[in-house]
Amino acid sequence: MKKPTHVGERTSQQQSETAAQLLVECLENEGVKYAFGIPGEENIHVIDALNNSSIHFVLVRHEQAASFMADIYGRLTGQAGVCVGTLGPGAINLLLGTADANTDSVPLVAISAQGGLNRIYKESHQIIDLVSMFKPVTKWAELIPRPEAVPEMVRKAFKLAQTERPGAVYLALPEDVEKMPVPPGHRPLEINVVRDTSPSPAQITRAAKVMEAAKRPVLLAGHGAVRNHAREALVRFSEHLQIPVATTFMGKGVFPDNHPNALGTIGFMVHDYANFGFDQADVIVCVGYDMQEFDPVKINPKGEKQIIHIHRYPAQVDAHYHLAVGIQGDISESLDALARETKPNPASNPTGQKIRRLLQEELEMGRSDNSYPVKPQRLVADIRAAMGEKDIVLVDTGAVKMWMARLYPTYQPNTCIVSNGLSTMAFALPGAIAAKLAFRDRKVLAVAGDAGFLMNSMELETAVREKMPLVVLIWVDGSYGMIKWEMDLELGHHSHVDFGNPDFVKFAESFGAKGYQIARAGDLLPTMKNALADDRVSVIACAVDYTQNTALTNKLGDLTEPM
Repeated sequence: MKKPTHVGERTSQQQSETAAQLLVECLENEGVKYAFGIPGEENIHVIDALNNSSIHFVLVRHEQAASFMADIYGRLTGQAGVCVGTLGPGAINLLLGTADANTDSVPLVAISAQGGLNRIYKESHQIIDLVSMFKPVTKWAELIPRPEAVPEMVRKAFKLAQTERPGAVYLALPEDVEKMPVPPGHRPLEINVVRDTSPSPAQITRAAKVMEAAKRPVLLAGHGAVRNHAREALVRFSEHLQIPVATTFMGKGVFPDNHPNALGTIGFMVHDYANFGFDQADVIVCVGYDMQEFDPVKINPKGEKQIIHIHRYPAQVDAHYHLAVGIQGDISESLDALARETKPNPASNPTGQKIRRLLQEELEMGRSDNSYPVKPQRLVADIRAAMGEKDIVLVDTGAVKMWMARLYPTYQPNTCIVSNGLSTMAFALPGAIAAKLAFRDRKVLAVAGDAGFLMNSMELETAVREKMPLVVLIWVDGSYGMIKWEMDLELGHHSHVDFGNPDFVKFAESFGAKGYQIARAGDLLPTMKNALADDRVSVIACAVDYTQNTALTNKLGDLTEPM
């Protein structure tokens, strides 16, 4: 049984501890419970220190998957996920999930080995400039030059990763430094938590005047509202001022889709139902909106609408995001203060009823459609029927994301996980493992296209080995469906997007998972329910009818009536 190293205890053995051991102590001090990665020749001392700690090291089959696991763990918990790799190719493989976390505003700390200081300055085996490679996709990237630098650098890494706007940090530990003894007196540092400031009363007053003069205000809630746990404050604000609310793809659930003021999601590639709620708006209240989630031109194409920006950090500069008022501080506190200061407009009439009806009609049509291959609307409806309100579905990037993000009713934040900063394929399966580690009492479903699934499908073995009961639902169409959709829209034809697939049932069984092949639409829901109730890893393959893609965009393109 592993005996954790307790911060502050000093024994004769610890007097000569190495930099690798001190690094792991510092990770424990930060509250790290899991680290995801693969050992390498140059980081074996870090791996050995993890083995003798309270941190559970999850051995993965590809470092990219480790970075995705750290990414999703950080997104769901708010505590930086940690991924670990060796130097060179191992570190390079960590890059994608690290960049995904940074663009999705997720706290993550990536740690890799590096060649020793005795050779890093010259051309040498497996030596590349890793710090320079990670700098463009992180908040901070640095090499640990001496053992005594470990406590300060680890504390800085976690502080930066977890402070708004959160993101990724990278540390490189040279192979000779990890084995060096730590001079006496160097211990993990005390954790100081950065607190949000209260909003400026003057800015609240200015925003209240804009709100009271507004004839058709609308609110957009983004991923920052999820990170700030602003769900209840958003509902209070919307009900007090009778203002309709839409969310970004990554903000799904922070305002419940079954609320009378809900407009659904913004971010689809063409003008969707919810966009009509913004077309008529004169004031847009953007709450926790991160500009990387989608281009503001989609909600303010002429740049003439007044924008109130409420967030924990200042707004980015964009010609279509020119602020009338900016409020910086705790989001919930800001919303409550603005609601107190603003007199409700008795003529306000939220415009979401027709939008919700149109979305519901799509779901109802899908629920009753028994055709095969299964229509995306039926897949979304059955997924919703199989999952509880707090269960977690992770939606991979591709055509599957478009259908789930716009149509899947979501009632709680962080229960429909979409990547919309980098929009990376292949995160859903490894992310589902991290989600199950974070919330063992919830059902976890990874939804992916066949292309995205196969990019990290080897992590089925990791899920089986770690005894993580989760379900993977594969939408099978034998192509890069999203690219085919875009090609058909823009070019009128497609090319180089089709491929072959394995027998997914046999593939799942070869890893020790349970495999299912859906042969008719009516089998989908009961199969999902059985798999989600099972205490094992399950894979469900279902053929999808993606002729609905162009049918949907054609239908939306014909819409002209205001919502």
